[in-house]
Amino acid sequence: MQISHIEHIGIAVKSLEDAIPYYENILGLKCYATEVVADQKVKTAFFMVGQTKIELLEPTDETSTIAGFIEKKGEGIHHIAFCVDNAANALNEMAEKGVALIDKAPRAGAEGLQIGFLHPKSTGKVLTELCENPNKK
Repeated sequence: MQISHIEHIGIAVKSLEDAIPYYENILGLKCYATEVVADQKVKTAFFMVGQTKIELLEPTDETSTIAGFIEKKGEGIHHIAFCVDNAANALNEMAEKGVALIDKAPRAGAEGLQIGFLHPKSTGKVLTELCENPNKK
């Protein structure tokens, strides 16, 4: 597995409507896309900072993992995502190295990326996402 860069930092928020103005009006960033990811029960908003994205995650259902995260820990950094050439191979490699996986196989994420999560109990308590770089196919 080769990591090319930090793909994004995921931040859990209660409301995109309340959070976006900070990033746009205070930091001067531009929200370039919003998207509902129905199977993950979230609505996302994206900002570019150099080559790295900030992904805001708003729960669309009280049973979503983001809603649970906010209830338990409050709003804030939820995960870090690294860009890899091949998500399936990266997940297999991590499993071979004894890393606990949340996703044994890649699944569809926001922006059409194939993603997979590593369990925080194996990653220094940091929820880690691997995102397949669509430009490396």
